[in-house]
Amino acid sequence: MSEDRLFAETSTDPGSFEFNEEVADVFPDMLRRSIPGYAASIEAIGALAARYVQPSTNCYDLGCSLGASTLAMRHNIEVPDCQIIAVDLAPAMISRCRELIAADASDIPVTVVEEDVRRAQIRQASMVVMNYTLQFLSVSERNAMIRRIYDGLVEGGIFVLSEKVVDEDEDVEALLAHMHYEFKRRNAYSELEISRKRTAIENVLVPESISVHRQRLMTAGFRHVGVWLRHFNFVSLVATK
Repeated sequence: MSEDRLFAETSTDPGSFEFNEEVADVFPDMLRRSIPGYAASIEAIGALAARYVQPSTNCYDLGCSLGASTLAMRHNIEVPDCQIIAVDLAPAMISRCRELIAADASDIPVTVVEEDVRRAQIRQASMVVMNYTLQFLSVSERNAMIRRIYDGLVEGGIFVLSEKVVDEDEDVEALLAHMHYEFKRRNAYSELEISRKRTAIENVLVPESISVHRQRLMTAGFRHVGVWLRHFNFVSLVATK
């Protein structure tokens, strides 16, 4: 695993964050050091797959990046005649994902698709995962995306949504942001790296509050919605049809 040093060089302009070859090279390290609770979310996705995936259905990993959620589902599906569709628009991520899936020993079929998640056809799904993906879509497109996921799920299907969020209480939000930055510092990111990455990503990643996410999911038709994991300002919600 390569170390994430993308924002350590003062001689380069951080620009806007892109899921390119450089990011793909260091992505596992970036996630580990940037997102508190990320490993727990992947582990729990596997547990949810064991519980909710139904026979003869599809599972989707929308915004799959290197396929961590795909592999978590693949290693825990316990019913027959299922396949996983992993979707991402970034060629660098798709290339690495295909390599990792090919090296994995499971016999559950996985199709890795280079496509915009907004155009992905979601059919006969018993599980759909968006792990830190919706936040990169424009706010105006999010309602339609969630509705398409709901429509593509079978009865009893589950949707897992992980996102960075903002708290509606400004003081609490300031505290959570401080704790997140402290988390990065403890993981050996410098003040420069933290600042430069924040600048690069601030116009690309647009977070919302938990209440906005919950209302969007309920409006789409999901019967049960809840937060099952939270670490500072990073949450994962489950919604069932």
